[in-house]
Amino acid sequence: MAQFDETFDWVVVGSGAGSMSSAMVMRKAGKTALVLEKTQFVGGTTAKSGGVMWIPNNRFIRADEPDESAEKAITYLDAVCDDGSDAPGTSHEKRLAYVNEAPKMLEFIIGQGVQLERAATYWPDYYDELPGGCKTSRCVTAKFFDLNELGAWSKKIRPGFAPFPAKLDDGMKVTNFMHKSWSIKGKFARIAARVVLGKLTGKSWTTAGAALQGRMLKAALAAGVEVRTETPVKEFILEDGKVIGVVLEVGGQTKRIGANLGVLVNAGGFAQNQAMRDKYMPGTKAAWSNTPEGDTGDLFPEIEKVGGVLAQMDQMVGYQTSYAPGFDTDYVKPGGQGITGKPGAILVDQNGQRYLNEGGSYELYCQRMLERNRTVGAVPSWAVFDQRYAENYKVLNLWVGKAEKPQKLVETGYLKVAQTLEELAGLIGADPAKLKDTVERWNGFVDKGVDEDFGRGNREYDKWLGDPFHGPNPALARIDRAPYYAIDIIPGDVSTYGGALIDAKGRVVKADGAPIPGLYACGVSTASIMGGVYPGAGASVGPSMTFGYIAAKHAAGVENQDF
Repeated sequence: MAQFDETFDWVVVGSGAGSMSSAMVMRKAGKTALVLEKTQFVGGTTAKSGGVMWIPNNRFIRADEPDESAEKAITYLDAVCDDGSDAPGTSHEKRLAYVNEAPKMLEFIIGQGVQLERAATYWPDYYDELPGGCKTSRCVTAKFFDLNELGAWSKKIRPGFAPFPAKLDDGMKVTNFMHKSWSIKGKFARIAARVVLGKLTGKSWTTAGAALQGRMLKAALAAGVEVRTETPVKEFILEDGKVIGVVLEVGGQTKRIGANLGVLVNAGGFAQNQAMRDKYMPGTKAAWSNTPEGDTGDLFPEIEKVGGVLAQMDQMVGYQTSYAPGFDTDYVKPGGQGITGKPGAILVDQNGQRYLNEGGSYELYCQRMLERNRTVGAVPSWAVFDQRYAENYKVLNLWVGKAEKPQKLVETGYLKVAQTLEELAGLIGADPAKLKDTVERWNGFVDKGVDEDFGRGNREYDKWLGDPFHGPNPALARIDRAPYYAIDIIPGDVSTYGGALIDAKGRVVKADGAPIPGLYACGVSTASIMGGVYPGAGASVGPSMTFGYIAAKHAAGVENQDF
């Protein structure tokens, strides 16, 4: 009989959003729950992210669009996600479990006091042209949050990238288009007024992922969940084939914690583990990732030791970025999606050839970069744009085409500037004739209003990434006004996308499909239930929270209850 220093009903490894939703379910069921976080901060990658949840058929979209349904959502996921031997994490059964349970999970956490809202009325699915795709928005976010509501825990939330009181969608509009709209100028004025008032009244505002995790932590603590930081789990305790606890390290001392009902692994992926990246996704770098320092995949070998199977380990949630000065010390790497998604910019490989839809899913974008790089140099690739673009859109939050053009970026060799496309090709090492031909071909497509090569601008998501004030197609504009510019684009990420195989109950399974008693997993510690596809904004956070909820209900024996 195993001996323990402490025993809880439910032990959760990692403190992402799925950890909190599962722990709150256990408390609602009258059970004890312990969340163990190895770093000094609570919140995981979720806190550092946009905190968007992709939740089909949620209360917010149904209020605006009564025709939204579970049937439309599963039709879409079945069209997007390709079942097959290379994506064993996904199946119709698991996708259906997600579609059915995600809205219930949302209602549950709202009932626990977590204030949420529709992220936007226009944030389309990434493949909205497919059957069941949503051209408006299935996305949900937390309302901005005063961290002071956490009291002593306020310093324990992992810092986010948006420490201001604004809806995420409004923040993006202000950043990109304030100079084009009095309405958006008004949004900025209201945000600024809240900031000033907040300083006067001692608020500590945050939004996006840090707001979601701040609200989730507040609700979890209020529910009686015990949360501990700087407590890395080293291994599972197995008895008669069942996981009954964990071994962890506290202050250099080993401690054994029992788990009466089970252990949930939601400890992130392995994006910061270069050795694992070299093994599973060669050609990518931990230094390019936006994940926290603790995202090192420590428990994957332990999952295998108890019979679990790892799958889809070559997948990541790619998030294109650019190796700008300061990149190595930036808390959040600069995003490249917004740069090449705007009209008047394209992406070319090292020969000067365009090879993808710059407006598509960031996961697919980076996947295409890595695939291209196997035959043609494409890491880095180059974002190419002209003076008209540089005067209309910021690049790395700078107006590179205006009077204050940052000469330092040019002097460091980062920003390439030339009076002709042929000269620009020389600066980026591309074939001058090829680059000129590529740009001329693009301009011809713009004139026709149709990207005949890759379909950019055909779907609503491409247009959402573009410029709503530019017509006739928000995603398409010519590149024909000197000087011409180029910056590098590399395949960064916001997470890896592979891990333990789970079933529709959130249980970790063996090679034969049999569940390992007492061991559950969710989030990017699992082989994504979406396979290798990212169907919409929040397609990691939403499933993490939902399968944490599903797993806890199963372990507590309350599967048929909707709290």
